[in-house]
Amino acid sequence: MVMKRRGKGFTMIELLVTLAIIGMLVSLAAPRYFGNIDRAREDVLREDLYIMRSAIDHFYSDRNVYPAKLDDLVTEKYLRSLPVDPYTQSAHSWFPVPPTDASLGGVADVRSGAPGNGRDGTPLGGW
Repeated sequence: MVMKRRGKGFTMIELLVTLAIIGMLVSLAAPRYFGNIDRAREDVLREDLYIMRSAIDHFYSDRNVYPAKLDDLVTEKYLRSLPVDPYTQSAHSWFPVPPTDASLGGVADVRSGAPGNGRDGTPLGGW
């Protein structure tokens, strides 16, 4: 009596080996993926701060006074819109820094409202 093996489907061993290989690949790729996400957020934050500070400087050079609030950069067409902070996911979490002379306006610099530190150890809100 000869038993014929069906050619349909996979054996349990084949499925377990396949799942083990997939699990190994995911365990190698996941740390790099999440590290790159943090690096990208930090790079976007630096770029957003650079753009907003540049707009503040252009506003000051045109009018000899700093904007009263960050929204003035948008209303006066120095920015299309306030960028979204990549850490807080909000365009309203930016922390405006006033100038030393209050008669010059309200926003001489801007910082992030994000808690925590960057890769180099500096506070995210301190850039």
